[in-house]
Amino acid sequence: MNESVHARLAFIGGGNMATALVGGLVEDGWPAQRIAVADPEAGRRAGLAGRFGVHTTPDNRSAAAEADVVVLAVKPQVLRGVCLGLAPTLQQTRPLVLSIAAGVRAEAIDRWLGGGQAVVRCMPNTPALVGAGATALVALPAVDADRRALAERILRAVGVTVWLDDEALMDAVTALSGSGPAYFFLFMESLLEAGGELGLPPDVARLLTLQTALGAARLALESREDPAVLRQQVTSPGGTTERALAVLEDGGLRRLLRRAVASAAARSRELADALSREETG
Repeated sequence: MNESVHARLAFIGGGNMATALVGGLVEDGWPAQRIAVADPEAGRRAGLAGRFGVHTTPDNRSAAAEADVVVLAVKPQVLRGVCLGLAPTLQQTRPLVLSIAAGVRAEAIDRWLGGGQAVVRCMPNTPALVGAGATALVALPAVDADRRALAERILRAVGVTVWLDDEALMDAVTALSGSGPAYFFLFMESLLEAGGELGLPPDVARLLTLQTALGAARLALESREDPAVLRQQVTSPGGTTERALAVLEDGGLRRLLRRAVASAAARSRELADALSREETG
């Protein structure tokens, strides 16, 4: 399918991430009448229909039946049951299947859907809620070039996208960008506390902290220089920044971050093993 064609989309689940994607797509020009959302909560359906003009239904199968793309946007713990319920329909229609359920491997999703499906596993992060997400994607062999382009087109509606050749790297993605916003929030919390201890009013400390974080990220994105070079450029010999960074280095900040990310990746592997295993009994 050509990327310029607005495919018919069916979101299975209408939670925060699905809402972000729907909003991003509609804002990007995707016709609302070509988007359906299935969700069991009437209030959530009403909110999505009223806000974006999309079709909503409590029935997963009816939403998926006419779709070119089915986006699985339910909690990982219920994904197996949802897939088993959709399998008869999707075995007939063979849509592109995008999963944004954290931790569930593409092979398991394909198996639960009856096999032979064009599955793309996606790992967006929470900044997608404000259109600033970072999403990694990995595709099963059944996904051709046109469908890869379509998957990328959909996820680009809420931020940047990167493709992985090896699904095992999704654990690293989860640890880095999936959990990553929390690391930066913790750093912001600490800066806010430090500013308060130095006498800054809370609202001033907050504004300065958040704008500095935004500015640093934007500068790094728009610069051709490595972050290490940017750090050096703002660090004058014998100045305030040099002294502050020395404290962070002496405290083992780099070592702690490496340990934290490695620990998150290990936990991601553990959860993926559990979630992707077929239940028995």
